[in-house]
Amino acid sequence: MKIEKMGIDIPPVGLGCWAIGGEWTDIGAQAGWGDVDDAVSLRALQAGLDMGAKLIDTANIYGAGHSEELVGKALQGKRDQAVVVTKFGILCDEKRKCTTGIVQSKEDIVTSCEDSLRRLLTDYIDVFLFHCGDYDKEKAPMVLDTLEELVRAGKIRYYGWSTSDPERAGIIAGGAHAAMMEFAENVMEDDPAMTGFCERRRLAGLCRSPLAMGILTGKYRRGMQMPENDLRGIHAAPWMEYFIDGRPNQVFLDKLEAVREILTSGKRTLAQGCISWIWGRGERMIPIPGFKSEKQVKENVSALDFGALSKEQMEEIDRILKRTV
Repeated sequence: MKIEKMGIDIPPVGLGCWAIGGEWTDIGAQAGWGDVDDAVSLRALQAGLDMGAKLIDTANIYGAGHSEELVGKALQGKRDQAVVVTKFGILCDEKRKCTTGIVQSKEDIVTSCEDSLRRLLTDYIDVFLFHCGDYDKEKAPMVLDTLEELVRAGKIRYYGWSTSDPERAGIIAGGAHAAMMEFAENVMEDDPAMTGFCERRRLAGLCRSPLAMGILTGKYRRGMQMPENDLRGIHAAPWMEYFIDGRPNQVFLDKLEAVREILTSGKRTLAQGCISWIWGRGERMIPIPGFKSEKQVKENVSALDFGALSKEQMEEIDRILKRTV
């Protein structure tokens, strides 16, 4: 697919690097995905690159910087092979492995950028995404002005906002180097407002949670208990909806069963079918499934062999999930 504002063509699937960051906390709640092995993570990243995936999505807070460090290591000697997307806006303490607040000033944003460049072992970031989805709209112009200054300084090339609010997205989209917006999008949680916004503004749509934190892979069954050190576990933040009290949300499991046959058509796995559904939502959509192993990366990237679900399949899923009038 072509990221129009950036003038580049890349395969329409990314490598989501939240899970490989390891353990950290956000306002006291678990925010990591449990135990990780850096050697396994690096092999998985390399497998994705070898298969042709180019977009790597990370953030300063994933593992309180550790995810960015792994991406930096993986890209040594091959920086030009990747489009690195990282996020800023939420401040963190690398040593204490926790968040500490949100950016309040230009200086906070510039410092965040410099810290990310250090951890990524690079001198530029392809896309710098604002991570505070509900940030004060009155302060957003300051953020935009600072991003343009970072572009002029050669620190970043493009930028966007991770938000599900088209009004906020519109503030950043007015900038000369706005290239993409990030928002939650999966077969259970369609966001027509943001997919439509990206289409109208000719922006790439970076689709986070394309597998609903793993629940759409079919791996998790009713009653399964997630580990306590996993953000999906019993100590999850209040916003967690995919897992309730550390167990898979039965509503999602029931809906998944209702559309399983369509998603697995053409010998797709469930994960591949969910990725194909996102491509069916529009040619500007880029799912960024997370991973903790080489096997998961290979399965996700191999969805490229199947392409998007057909218009008829998309309409049938909407009918089954009662999204049609």
